[in-house]
Amino acid sequence: MSIAITGVGLLLPGLDDPRGLLGPAVVGGAPVDPAALIGKKGLRYKDRATQLGLCMAVAALTDAGLLDGSGSTVPGDRVGVVVSTNLGNADTVCRAVETIAKEGTAGLSPMDTPNASSNITASETAIRFGLRGPNLTVCNGVTSGLDAVRWARLMLRSGRADHMLVLGVEPDNPVTRRLMDGPVVDGGAGLVLSRAGEGRAARALLGPPVRAAGLAACASRLADAAPGPAGWLTEDPSLVPPGARHLDLSGWGHSSGALGVLQCAAAVGWADTGHTGPVHALLGGPGRAPVAGLVLTPPGPSS
Repeated sequence: MSIAITGVGLLLPGLDDPRGLLGPAVVGGAPVDPAALIGKKGLRYKDRATQLGLCMAVAALTDAGLLDGSGSTVPGDRVGVVVSTNLGNADTVCRAVETIAKEGTAGLSPMDTPNASSNITASETAIRFGLRGPNLTVCNGVTSGLDAVRWARLMLRSGRADHMLVLGVEPDNPVTRRLMDGPVVDGGAGLVLSRAGEGRAARALLGPPVRAAGLAACASRLADAAPGPAGWLTEDPSLVPPGARHLDLSGWGHSSGALGVLQCAAAVGWADTGHTGPVHALLGGPGRAPVAGLVLTPPGPSS
């Protein structure tokens, strides 16, 4: 069973087209204004990550043909949501802890405390768009984005859903900057994954996820899975074979849980610009840190 990316919603300061991920990062782009993109209704009391996630969801679902001006075009009980974020509501949690320390639990706002749930972005997205399929959040460190795509792929292959919305989102605020020691992307990407042949035409095809004991071993398995000229999405240029193109997304700021989903969006941009070779997405830390990889290929004429 082939799994395809059928919709993309890219959301970064100064960029909303996945083809732009193949070039240099936009420096000094204006922060995303969610109200300008999807209207103010329903955004009040939502944390920044959730507001950004809702914007990505609208763009990705619309691009996939699952959402139009009148609402959802498919049964909501066959559409699920997976969100990848490591920092999403860290500001809310820190604010709640500080309030409790100073004022006790009586000082907490009943409108703000729901945002302390780690699944808040996924649940709010499901509620807003009536998506009643599997719903979960992955907070899995450096591999989180590709892990979210892997879980969405599993839901489709097991028959739990016909389409899966995958959101990778991280907000930029004083709390996340302290945690990451620098600017954070303040955005991310949304994808709709579908069984190939369902919904709109495929934007890219997903190969099986790859796991290995280290970055070099994972890179070798990716190269073996799809040999030939390719684009390599990795933060370690030493892993890129001679003659291949290195695609680096680090210029946008720390992506954390959004990075793997942004890599998949970049693979769509790769296909949209006419490349016919595969893209190898690779995430992982040094030593014994977790490592994940994925091969994405441009769709064929009949996809």
